[in-house]
Amino acid sequence: MIDTENGRYLIGLDIGTGSAKAVAINEAGNIIADAQVFYSTLSAKPGYSEQDPEVIWSAFTNCINKIIETIKSPPISISLSSAMHSLMVIDQNGKAITNLITWADTRSEKIAERTRQLPIAENIYKETGTPIHSMSPLCKIIWLKENDSGIFQSAFKFGSIKEYIWYKLFGVWEVDHSVASATGLFNIDTFDWNAVSLKLCGINSQQLSSLVGTNFTRKNLNSSVASLLNIPATTPFCIGASDGCLANIGSYSTEPGTAALTIGTSGAVRIASATPIFNFSAMTFNYVLDEKMFICGGPVNNGGNVIAWLFKTFLNNSTPSEKDYEDFFKTIDAIPAGSNGLIFLPYLYGERAPVWDEKACGVFLGIKSFHSTGHFLRAALEGICYSLNSILEIVESSSEKVLQVNASGGFIHSATWLQILANITGKNICVVETEDASSIGAALLNMKSINLIPDYNALKPSDNRLIHPYQRDHETYEKYFPVFKDVYKSLKEIMHRVYEANV
Repeated sequence: MIDTENGRYLIGLDIGTGSAKAVAINEAGNIIADAQVFYSTLSAKPGYSEQDPEVIWSAFTNCINKIIETIKSPPISISLSSAMHSLMVIDQNGKAITNLITWADTRSEKIAERTRQLPIAENIYKETGTPIHSMSPLCKIIWLKENDSGIFQSAFKFGSIKEYIWYKLFGVWEVDHSVASATGLFNIDTFDWNAVSLKLCGINSQQLSSLVGTNFTRKNLNSSVASLLNIPATTPFCIGASDGCLANIGSYSTEPGTAALTIGTSGAVRIASATPIFNFSAMTFNYVLDEKMFICGGPVNNGGNVIAWLFKTFLNNSTPSEKDYEDFFKTIDAIPAGSNGLIFLPYLYGERAPVWDEKACGVFLGIKSFHSTGHFLRAALEGICYSLNSILEIVESSSEKVLQVNASGGFIHSATWLQILANITGKNICVVETEDASSIGAALLNMKSINLIPDYNALKPSDNRLIHPYQRDHETYEKYFPVFKDVYKSLKEIMHRVYEANV
């Protein structure tokens, strides 16, 4: 039921990896409607992860239409969020001549590995704030240059999905500092394209979009697009930022001493900082939120996808029901903290932070005859939390102490998982109940830019759940956590040998 007294509202819209998600927020900060449209990922070859940009454009327009159909009036403004690291090649007519290559595409892994060994690698990392990894457009463009010269030579523009949608809206190629700062092509000191990166790729700045701030706004939509969206052509669009940066705003994690932790299919730990936090060995990222704030942290490849693997592999269940999940967590609850010495390295899909190794694999260590299925399930959950804690530890060591972790993502619906996370980190976990942190963050950034709110935390709710760590379990985990961190170091060479033998 829509409250007709809500009056004016804004839309925050996130162009995600698996779906487009929109929320409508009124001037009091209440969510009055939401919409979501899913789309699929294509994998023509092992390591490929692509999407059809026209399908995403359709999902984008459908989300806006659904919100307007629900509320029966147009928004006063629309702000955008999008997934990072995507890349597509555009011709001079504004047509896509490739699919969208997503962050999950690993075809450039050997290029990333080679680039990390260059004498200039650390300088590139510190200049761009972006880890040198197959996820980054830097490595993707080099791959195209070396493996698909026809497409590379035909490129009028290299851009992200947000830039493509922005072009469809306004007919201009522009990108916000936040999305640009996750490409490996942008200099986070000068706020301009990074000359060293461009030379490495063999491209020039004219092949990239013009750079604008995250609060940059345009009006005067293409008339046909305005008609398609059922909004006035004068409706303002705020270009917004990347999904990771906006998730910090949407989970109210921009204050000192607060970290944001998200677990969906994958996961991430992020804090807000006035300056970048560099660590070349762990390659923590440093992405721009606005002119005064960076979002620093690290992403992991292995989160909810590990749980799906556990159901399929250990429980022979590829389509678990809500009751199946309840039983899953009850089984884990019956196992003590530390899983009686069973440790899991959760690198089923390779890993990003803190190891940045596409060849890394999963490992169970310490298996004994008394370990049951429940032990393996709990150890896997603990492994995911250990991995995120290792990033939190690295970020915290270069910044100030984190007192509270604001949690968002699908895992917040499990009290068991939240408690394990609290016990391993030793931090208070605040559960931020939001429809979607990135979409809400986009709306809040827009509200601040047009002076509807004084700062990002002005509408912060006061009734979030707080989970405190159990000291006894935390002490147990403190014994196992150093062992977890040493497992990868000890097995890295063997993992690579297994990987090479299997390709």
